[in-house]
Amino acid sequence: MNESYVRNVIEAALLAAGGPLAVGELVRLFGDGVRPTAEEVRAALDSLAVEYASRGIELKETAGGFRIQVRRELAAEISRLWPERTARYSRALLETLALIAYRQPITRAEIEAVRGVAVNPNIIRTVLERNWVRVVGHRDVPGHPELLGTTREFLDYFGLKSLDELPPLAELKAAGDIHLQLALAGDGAAALAAAGATAEGEMAIPAEDAAGLPEEGADDEELSADGGSSAELVAAPPRLDD
Repeated sequence: MNESYVRNVIEAALLAAGGPLAVGELVRLFGDGVRPTAEEVRAALDSLAVEYASRGIELKETAGGFRIQVRRELAAEISRLWPERTARYSRALLETLALIAYRQPITRAEIEAVRGVAVNPNIIRTVLERNWVRVVGHRDVPGHPELLGTTREFLDYFGLKSLDELPPLAELKAAGDIHLQLALAGDGAAALAAAGATAEGEMAIPAEDAAGLPEEGADDEELSADGGSSAELVAAPPRLDD
């Protein structure tokens, strides 16, 4: 087996895929006569990671597999490729998403009880449409309200392999100016802070996702869900599916 050929095919696939690829998917790219083993694919991935160590791109493993991405420290410069796309997520959306990530499974009423304000239906619709959140069940109380949990796409979007990589809540609050009172055991777990929350409590949308999402003003309880179409993070986990 030509190791250089295997590495080149994997590199090209990761660049072309537009999303993470699992080791099994990478193995199936090769014909029967030249198909590497999973161990050989992982060795090629390790080789690429070392090769990228001093470059502007990196190999990142998330819940969905491996992907090639721009290094976070270069995000500000690269974002200038799309100067017209300034859409932002509101702090209300970030706080709602953080509550779901750290306290899932959670109902909308429980989110409202913690935040102290009603949840704008557009916020819930937005995170559902973006496939960051899904209904994982129903609370066994009158009315059987929906229980919300994060998804695997959420993990992939924020560059996480699992819920265990969520940052401590204190780090999240410091990065995003998010004021939540959460009863968490230990350090908790999530990468909302690492995903780019700003000091103003907003999060930049990657250029490919920004089309159609309106920029939010100071009143961040109002959020339109007319934007991007579109994952699975659950504290009492339903399994990561797919």
